[in-house]
Amino acid sequence: MDDAPLSDAPHLPQSSARPAGAPRRERSAGRWAFLVEAARDLRTTGAVAPSGRALASALTLPVRERRGRTLNVLEVGAGTGAVTRRLLPLLPCGSRLDVVEANPRFADRLHGLPRPEGRDVRVHIGRVEELLVDVRYDVIVSGLPFANFPAVQVTAIMDLYLRLLRPGGALTYFAYRGTRRARALVASRVEAVRHLRVEEELSTYHARCAARSRTVWGNLPPARVWRLTAPAPAEPAARAAAVSTARAPG
Repeated sequence: MDDAPLSDAPHLPQSSARPAGAPRRERSAGRWAFLVEAARDLRTTGAVAPSGRALASALTLPVRERRGRTLNVLEVGAGTGAVTRRLLPLLPCGSRLDVVEANPRFADRLHGLPRPEGRDVRVHIGRVEELLVDVRYDVIVSGLPFANFPAVQVTAIMDLYLRLLRPGGALTYFAYRGTRRARALVASRVEAVRHLRVEEELSTYHARCAARSRTVWGNLPPARVWRLTAPAPAEPAARAAAVSTARAPG
C-alpha cells in the first residue's frame, strides 16, 4: 500500500495553483478518465462518470455538520477525486484525510490534487480491505460499487467500516436508482441472485445502524445516498444476554 502524504505537492495559493477555467477542465478530464476506465472494467469502476456536485454534497454532509472540529475522514473508491475536491476545503486545520483507490491511474490523479495546508492527506493505492491505519474515523465516505461485488465481500467491507468508525461516526455511500430493474431485464439468473443477496446483506446494516436515505435526482444517473451511524459498543452485560438468548433452545 502506498500511503505517502501529498505534502510533496507545492503549496501554492489557490489563485496561483488553479488558473481560470481549471475546475471545468478538471471535470472534463475526470469524465473522460471514467469512460476510459469503465471501458477497461465496469465491474470495478462501477460508473461511467464522476459523482456530480449534488451527489458529492450529499455524501459529504456529515463532514459539513461537524465543521469546526478536527476530524479523521476516510474516503474509499475516490475515483478521479470529485468527492475528494469537495472534502478538502471542509476539513479544519489538523484534520486527517485517508483516500483509498484501487485503480492506480485514478490514484495518480489523486496525488496531484491541490490541498489546504495543515491537513494530513494520504493516498492509499489498493483495496480498502488491505488498509493498515492506526486511527478511528469520524466520517467514512464510500464510493464503492457494492452492486458489482459478491455479498461476502460487501459483508467484509461493511464490517471493516464499522470497526474503523468511532461510535456515533457516520458512513455514507450511494447506489444508482433503477439498477435492480435494469439487472432484472438483462442479467443472468446467477447475477440477479447475487445482486439480491447484496441488497439483503446491506439491509441488515441499515437496521443495525439506524440508516436513513435520500435520493439525489440532480445526479446523472439519479442516486440514492445512504447514511449509517456507527452504534456504540454493547455493554458486557448486554452482550452476554444477547449471546444467552441466541443460544437458548427454540
